[in-house]
Amino acid sequence: MKKSLVLLLSFAVASLAAVQADVPAAMREGQAVATFGGGCFWCVEEAFDKVEGVIATTSGYTGGDVPSPTYEQVSAGGSGHYEAVSVVYDPDKVDYRDLLQTFWHNIDPTDAGGQFCDRGSSYRSAIFYHNPKQKRLAERSKQELQESGRFEQPIVTDVLPASEFWKAEDYHQNYYEKNPLRYKFYKWSCGRAQRLEELWSGEAQASN
Repeated sequence: MKKSLVLLLSFAVASLAAVQADVPAAMREGQAVATFGGGCFWCVEEAFDKVEGVIATTSGYTGGDVPSPTYEQVSAGGSGHYEAVSVVYDPDKVDYRDLLQTFWHNIDPTDAGGQFCDRGSSYRSAIFYHNPKQKRLAERSKQELQESGRFEQPIVTDVLPASEFWKAEDYHQNYYEKNPLRYKFYKWSCGRAQRLEELWSGEAQASN
């Protein structure tokens, strides 16, 4: 009986350690999370990984109704999800306003039908706010961009409350690092880099 109790306690401790190891970094003290949808999450992930103060990025799906969606379900357009990236960052090193600037400079905010060559509802651009402050800053940033006169067309990027975020399949994570040649070919053939340069005149942070 005593031996069984020891084994049970050992199993419980091991399980707790495993759970703690799997806790998203955003749950740790002093860190925060932001979520953005900007078309292909491979490209959005690359853009934010280059920002000092960003701790981790995760490609996934959010904003839909289907639990645990697959890439096939989301890309087909029937699940209601956006392709999105969860960005864990250190607020002492990078401000949320700076993350918003990185986001804008890596999307076409006037495209309501998707992003670049990726068409459909799952590729629409969106900012998913996690608290009232993020909402206020996101809406203000969108308004300032609209009033800046840079674009003749309206800014159609959604500002939405964050909902459940489902991590995408493992092969999507850090795709630009795992498959650099395929990734570069995709981004160039999709016209993303060229369009970002046209829209932002060198301000895009991941156009190369």
